[in-house]
Amino acid sequence: MYLTAIAWIYVVLMMSVAEATSSNGTVLGALMTFLLYGALPLALVMYVMNTPARRRKLKAKALAEDSLREPAQPPEPSNLPDASGHAAGAVPEGSVAAVRKEA
Repeated sequence: MYLTAIAWIYVVLMMSVAEATSSNGTVLGALMTFLLYGALPLALVMYVMNTPARRRKLKAKALAEDSLREPAQPPEPSNLPDASGHAAGAVPEGSVAAVRKEA
């Protein structure tokens, strides 16, 4: 990414130098060439290409702040039937087992 940016600035700089030193060119024209062909478009492209990196950095920063603010605690046990960690057929002591009616 940076190699392309450096190459583009070099090309635009050479265009500006050629315009400034040409017999019918001006320094103002060279400055406008450098700004309008080089600096402004390159700044826009670099900003757009760095967007994913900025998002990752913000996400990591928010995650780090959250982990500092609230320490990780183990989840509380649930009283739901399937959340006990027992096998499906096992009935914990003190609870009532399901009874099926025979037809």
